[in-house]
Amino acid sequence: MPSVKLYDMKANEVGTLNLNDALFNAEYNESVIHQAIVTRLANERQGTKSTLTRSEVRGGGAKPWRQKGTGRARQGSIRSPQWVKGGVVFAPKSRDFSKKMNYKAKEVALFAALSQKIRNDEVLFIDEIKVDAPKTKEMVAFLKAFDLKDSVLMVLDSADENILRASANLNKVSTIAARQINTYDVVKNEKLVISKKAVEYIQEVYGE
Repeated sequence: MPSVKLYDMKANEVGTLNLNDALFNAEYNESVIHQAIVTRLANERQGTKSTLTRSEVRGGGAKPWRQKGTGRARQGSIRSPQWVKGGVVFAPKSRDFSKKMNYKAKEVALFAALSQKIRNDEVLFIDEIKVDAPKTKEMVAFLKAFDLKDSVLMVLDSADENILRASANLNKVSTIAARQINTYDVVKNEKLVISKKAVEYIQEVYGE
């Protein structure tokens, strides 16, 4: 069972934390991680775009002018694609882009991504993630203490109103509850900050 350093919000080392080796030292699996991310992005697509083909546009039943003798090009309908307000060629239609991925594969992808982050020293384990007041400067002080300049995902054991409000104005900081942790958010962000209780929750839910 691997052991990692545990810090407080001021970057002081306050102890160590034992991690479940099966979860946080999992083998890297790029193909499953890719599948999880593609599935997530596909499921976010609305697929609601829709335009009309020439057969669906209202009007245009009569031929605009006779076939010959006018000096103009031959036309069969004012709803042909070349006309303004005409139909669209190969018109896009509403469709379902969603994909399915089984639970076990999602779990493999999540912990493969988390384990790789830990191996790359891109995860900070915090004894307790909290601020004294719901103010941006409180969160800025935390980021400066650890010299965090890239995108940061903070994994909390549960939603904390003070943390949410303190980080709301910081574009590179996002928060998520441990029960909502997913492969996409783990991979998307450069750094992860995980509370001790969040780790305990994850190990309790996913551990064998």
